Amino acid sequence: MNIIDAIKSRESCRTYSDKPINHDKLSELKNILAVNHEPPFGGNIRFQLLDLNALEVSDLKNLGTYGVIKGARQFIIGAVKKHSKAMEDYGYCMEKNILKATSLGLGTCILGGTFNKSGFAQRMGLFDDELLPVISPVGCASDKKSVIDRTFRWMAGSDKRKPWNELFYCGSMGNALTSESAGKYETLLACVRLAPSASNKQPWRIIKENQEVFHFYLKRTPGYDKLFGEIKLQNIDMGIAMCHFDLSARELGFTGYWNVNNPQIKSDSMEYIVSWIAHDEA
Repeated sequence: MNIIDAIKSRESCRTYSDKPINHDKLSELKNILAVNHEPPFGGNIRFQLLDLNALEVSDLKNLGTYGVIKGARQFIIGAVKKHSKAMEDYGYCMEKNILKATSLGLGTCILGGTFNKSGFAQRMGLFDDELLPVISPVGCASDKKSVIDRTFRWMAGSDKRKPWNELFYCGSMGNALTSESAGKYETLLACVRLAPSASNKQPWRIIKENQEVFHFYLKRTPGYDKLFGEIKLQNIDMGIAMCHFDLSARELGFTGYWNVNNPQIKSDSMEYIVSWIAHDEA
């Protein structure tokens, strides 16, 4: 399965079977976790696979996911050193892990506020200057979704996506970018539109400028991130959107680079994050 197919097929899985992960798939997943430490903003990131099968029952109680996840015995966990774009870096790299797992036929579900952070942080060996923003169970999906699984999908509206004219713009916020006018970049933006986000808020907005320059903005939900302290879930969402754009661009043979240089476009109080610039536009 290629990246774009993985993006299209990925969905959050909260119910897992007791079937073990195939040894070859497990090795491949561990390999990507070991080398996945080159985020767009240069942050210091590390990941590991936590195997709960090797833990005692008393330890499992300290790694609770508050009933949200059923049957999972392995988790992708990680740490990022604190810096101004740490959340975007972590979201970008975590989504690379998720898409790799999806391509291997495994289920995942990014967890933000519904897991015991201290228990997982202890297993990660978290340093004082690091954060553990989100984690994900990984394993073989159960054929039958639990009631909690179905409820969470309904509450979050996980099967609903904002229309193009609310997410993508041409030149300014007042000029919606249609899928037709996106030209060869239509698939990249379609992949961004499919990105997962906390509570399905879909906070990314993209303004296309000139022919091949894309400015990424964050439309923050007021008060949302105050619930999680230093962990800014909507900035993580921006990293996930960047990952979808970047990896699908590479797969289609488009070359470009990330650059932080606010274009000062009127953006209705939204926060500028970064720009992707095609090499032909450099």
